[in-house]
Amino acid sequence: MNSIRQVPTRVKSRRVESSLGAEREHFDKQQLSSISKAINSTEAPVKEKHARRIILGTHKEKGAYTFWSYALGLPLASSSILSWKFCHVLHKVLRDGHNNSLQDCMRHHSSLIEVGQLWGNLHDKYGQLVALYSKMLCTKMEFHVKHPEIRPNLEVTDEVLERVAGTDINNVFQLTVEVFDYMDTELRVAETVMRQLNTSIAISTQTAGQCRLSPLIQVVQDCSHLYHFTVKLLFKLHSCLPADTLLGHRDRFHDQFHSLKNFFNKARDMQYFKRLIQIPKLPDSPPNFLHAASLAKHVKPVVVIPDEPQDEDDDEPEPLIEVSVAPTASSAPQQFDIFDQTFGAPNGRFDDRDQQIDGLKRDVEMLRTELERVKAEAQHYITQLKSQINSLEAELEEQRAQKQRALVENEQLRMELEATRHRNAEHESVQATFSEADKRAQATEQRYNKLKEKHTELVSSHAELLRKSADTERILTASHQTHEEVERLKLEANMRLEEQKYEMEKLRRELAEKMAEMTQLKSTVQSNEKVGLELNSSMTSLQAEKERLMRSVSEKEAELSSLRQSAQAQQSSLQVEREKSSRDLGSLQSMLQEKASREEQLKQKLLEEQFALLQGTVSEAENIIQDAVAKLDDPLHIRCTSSPDYLVSRAEATLGSIDQVKTGHAHFVKDMADAGGLVRALTQFSHLAADTIVNGSATAHTAPVDHADRLTENCRVCATQSLVFLKELKDRASVQRADPAAVRLIVQKILRLGQELRPKGSDVRQDELGDMVDKEMAATQAAIEEAVRRIDEMMNQARKDTSGVKLEVNERILFSCTDLMKAIRMLVLASTDLQKEIVEGGRGAATIKEFYARNSRWTEGLISASKAVGWGATQMVESADKVVLHTGKYEELIVCSHEIAASTAQLVAASKVKADRNSRRLTVLQQASRTVNEMAANVVASTRTGLENLEEKDTMDFSGMSLIKLKKEEMESQVKVLELELQLENERLRLGELRKKHYGIAGAALQQVSEDNGVSSASSPPSHAGWSSPKLLQAKPSVMRKPTLAQKPILLPKSTFK
Repeated sequence: MNSIRQVPTRVKSRRVESSLGAEREHFDKQQLSSISKAINSTEAPVKEKHARRIILGTHKEKGAYTFWSYALGLPLASSSILSWKFCHVLHKVLRDGHNNSLQDCMRHHSSLIEVGQLWGNLHDKYGQLVALYSKMLCTKMEFHVKHPEIRPNLEVTDEVLERVAGTDINNVFQLTVEVFDYMDTELRVAETVMRQLNTSIAISTQTAGQCRLSPLIQVVQDCSHLYHFTVKLLFKLHSCLPADTLLGHRDRFHDQFHSLKNFFNKARDMQYFKRLIQIPKLPDSPPNFLHAASLAKHVKPVVVIPDEPQDEDDDEPEPLIEVSVAPTASSAPQQFDIFDQTFGAPNGRFDDRDQQIDGLKRDVEMLRTELERVKAEAQHYITQLKSQINSLEAELEEQRAQKQRALVENEQLRMELEATRHRNAEHESVQATFSEADKRAQATEQRYNKLKEKHTELVSSHAELLRKSADTERILTASHQTHEEVERLKLEANMRLEEQKYEMEKLRRELAEKMAEMTQLKSTVQSNEKVGLELNSSMTSLQAEKERLMRSVSEKEAELSSLRQSAQAQQSSLQVEREKSSRDLGSLQSMLQEKASREEQLKQKLLEEQFALLQGTVSEAENIIQDAVAKLDDPLHIRCTSSPDYLVSRAEATLGSIDQVKTGHAHFVKDMADAGGLVRALTQFSHLAADTIVNGSATAHTAPVDHADRLTENCRVCATQSLVFLKELKDRASVQRADPAAVRLIVQKILRLGQELRPKGSDVRQDELGDMVDKEMAATQAAIEEAVRRIDEMMNQARKDTSGVKLEVNERILFSCTDLMKAIRMLVLASTDLQKEIVEGGRGAATIKEFYARNSRWTEGLISASKAVGWGATQMVESADKVVLHTGKYEELIVCSHEIAASTAQLVAASKVKADRNSRRLTVLQQASRTVNEMAANVVASTRTGLENLEEKDTMDFSGMSLIKLKKEEMESQVKVLELELQLENERLRLGELRKKHYGIAGAALQQVSEDNGVSSASSPPSHAGWSSPKLLQAKPSVMRKPTLAQKPILLPKSTFK
């Protein structure tokens, strides 16, 4: 019984093993098929169904082992398109594949680098794209391996990003740099693809263009998330670091912002992306990281991938939900054995999976509705919080204003109190000075009293001595004592008298000194008394001032006490308000700090706005001048002419505008907040300089070769110097040293050339015509030889740069041009020989110069024809060069061939006028002319054949159109045909009017030549309008000018020459 029960288990285990082996074999076969169909050398985009099966395979086996096992066998080094599509599929696997796919891909990191280096060293358009794409994928893998919390599809929440950045500002700084590098590689791939493709609808709808554009869908998805990461990280950095430290980060972000916005705008306009992806719109200006509140205005860009219709294919459908037992193919019939009949069919039907899918869809719809409701509530809360913030800001601003007014009043009172204290200190110092002066006066008065008492004693002792001397003499006279006694007394009296005299002299000197000292003391006392009086008066005034100030101080103290009371009351109310709004003030602190620094930034902002205005003006001026320079090389501009007088007026106006620019620049350097004068001057200067360049080139079209070359070159140099000057103005570092002196010099040169080209009567004397003929013929031969040399150089360069059909077409065109130049050289030699024969046969006894002078009209026509041939050869070479370099049109080469044929016909006609009809050299010249015409026809034929070979003719397949669609296309074609016919009719009318005008001028010139030579119009050969116009003969000889018209010459019928 037990053995019977064990039989089904053993059999079922064998069946499961066999079914697992078959499932694995089926899985490997399906993966190989999908990889081979998705990654091939066909220039077509990767089909989404094949990429989806590869991605589902990574989820099924939980890794990318099978993908890499087959991918390593692909010949990536043999085809750049194959490598490009491999990188595209690998990008999809990294983004949407299983999480373990990243680790499996990192094992082959070095192989991916080698593929990129291989194709980066080769000159191939897809190779350059592969090199950039592989570098971007390596950067992507390195970033996500270093930060495993961020999935390769970059779809993480802001909380995860905050957790990855951490709290260490150094880690945040490093993570920001890594995100910048990540974004740079993505943008470099996108910019290279856009640069290689024309963004027109036709290119984006072709398979070749779609092959390049399809990987940009993943690039758009990556860039939208990286842009959001960068904004978040930069705001976090600015909240922790000073703004100057992060200046480089802001500049780098601004560059990436403008590149990303340009890429999104271009991709959004392409027809290819419109049905595959909804590209978000970025704001007009980058976020202001210096303003913390700008983070609330930031909106995360969201990329939407529309649901795609299921592709119809012969392959089996891939189940979306993994089941335990692999289903067999739907085409194979189910076989039921005895065990199926006994124990039932195996589980895992599709009904359960359909129910699971429906349940998941309902859950997704419920979650989506819940998400929308949460978003609406969050938006409502945000609006309410913003209104509360605004009201709190207004209240806080009003309180700050009241506090500021109270502080100002307190400061004024403090200053007044300080002034009062200072005046009191000065008053005390004056009082101390007065007391010291009073003490000094009292001491001086005491000394004066002592000296006065001593002087009185000396005067009394002197009077006593005088009385004693008088008594002695009286006694001597009255008593008549003896002579000895008298002599003794006299000697004693004399000795005492001498002593008294000596004492008197001494006393007199002391008295004089004391008197002088007394005088000095009296003056000092008087001055001290005056000072004392003044000090007393000042003390009185100071005392009054002190009393007044004390009263004022008491009043101010009363006011201050009242203000303090009111301030305390306000402080108490403010304290209550602060306690009430303390929690809200914490969130507004950063905003208040920024408002406090806003006034300091206003001036800098004004300077930046003025400089931005200047930069915008300079950019517009550069565009104007570059547009003028582009007209110099425009074939349509060759027909434009201008007079030297108008050129001179434009150059003089330009010089005046340069002076205004210099004045405005000096004013701007002094005051960079006012760029109005410089902006106005630059606007006028750009228009006048462009006008001068264009009219200079137009004047050069009718000027002599030497003057024309110099004038054209000066116009180009003027444009170059103007752009250099404008570039210096555009840079903040070089704006102060910008100087338009170089532009002024070159405009002055153009002015001098224009003045030289003004009509000055007969610039060339009659005796110089002979030398002019020889010079022009030699110059023509030199121009033809130079043309042959340049064609040989172009041939060698074309063999190096091109191959295949393009090389064959270029060789055929250049060979025909070389044959044409050789034929023109033979024509010029034959014309020179015929000219010598005409001169030798017609000059007689006169010299060659006299012959040319006597036949000046014929000589001028010959010179004009020679110039036309040389000029036509030069234009032929330039047109051929443009055609070979793919910058010109084949029609220009055809027109140049017609021009050369017309110019040679003009030269033949000019030589044939005075030639003998039976001259052998005339026959040689005519044969050379026919050869030139044949070679010109060969050039036209080879050009048209090459154009037909290079044209890609689209097959007209209308099999898939309905009747209504065909009728609509038919009507649109009829409308286009009618428009083209009308345009062709208008151009034919215009051409007819031009020919009428040309024929009228040519007829007037022919009549003038006939009258000057004294022959009738019936026997005179026709002359070209370009070298016989009366206006040209009166204003300036035509030998100094190019042909008036560079089209086919207007020749009369051959019967006229007979």
